[in-house]
Amino acid sequence: KLLIKDLKVDEVPLRIYQPKWPPTGKRRGILYFHGGAGTFGSIRAFERVCRYIAKKCNSVVVSVGYRLAPEHPYPGQYFDCLNATLYFMRNLEEYHVDPALIIISGDSCGANFATVICQILLNKRDLPKVRAQVLLYPGLQGLDFHLPSYQQNASVPMLFRKLVIYFCFRYLNKEPSVLEDVLQSCHVPESMKRKYKKWISADIIPDEFKIRGYVPQKPTSYKPEVHEAIKEILAITFSPLLAEDSIICQLPESYIVTCEFDVLRDDGLLYKKRLEDNGVQVTWYHSESGFHGILAFFGYGIFSFLSGKKIMDNTVNYINSL
Repeated sequence: KLLIKDLKVDEVPLRIYQPKWPPTGKRRGILYFHGGAGTFGSIRAFERVCRYIAKKCNSVVVSVGYRLAPEHPYPGQYFDCLNATLYFMRNLEEYHVDPALIIISGDSCGANFATVICQILLNKRDLPKVRAQVLLYPGLQGLDFHLPSYQQNASVPMLFRKLVIYFCFRYLNKEPSVLEDVLQSCHVPESMKRKYKKWISADIIPDEFKIRGYVPQKPTSYKPEVHEAIKEILAITFSPLLAEDSIICQLPESYIVTCEFDVLRDDGLLYKKRLEDNGVQVTWYHSESGFHGILAFFGYGIFSFLSGKKIMDNTVNYINSL
């Protein structure tokens, strides 16, 4: 039912899925950035997700095989995703895509890339405006690893709390020698903690997400050498949740999926609140039994999860409503 084409843009592999039947009008165009902590994952691993979206939404889906760290150094992943997006936006005619219906999406770190790309594109006046961002269990900040979801789901597969920080180091090609200090937030200067408390804090998380056991973090002291070792995770590219309100208020309508059993759950909840506080329309879907990375199993028969199917169907319904 699909025409599938592989090509390369500036050394970055893309796989483009188009419905075989001729378009009756202009189609939606969807960019998809896959998850994998920026260090693993591939177009092939998310083949089933992209096929499903292309068929069910009668859309052109561009799956981006950005090059992986640490072999391809950070922040190259963002440039790969941006270049792929620019290529697609400049060739919409070829794919019969409506310039008013471009959606930027991704899961996990791919949702982080999608968030950053949407923020970057605000400055590009010569391109069509993005219609919506679709963020599936996004990771959006490296400031606080003590949020309720980090505590509650510290040992829940597939993404343990320590593993998040290990992947941050691997992604940035750093030695994970100060991992424990980062866990305790010793990498964040006091001035930064104060500045961003209004956006990143357990106090902002709704009470129903604290029931499963949450203990407020005891204050820890800032260690300049730890900050120096890993300061990149506090940059806007890595932590788009820290973008100023002047940027957030311009962002397109958003769809956010969070999973209950996911260390990154609260990143999604905090971003939802920030967008809403800035007047951006948000559609939110919370998977009560979902866990991080559940979509990697989507479409694999007995190995797939009902919660994953529900996330996909809800996402398809949202896209079709645009």
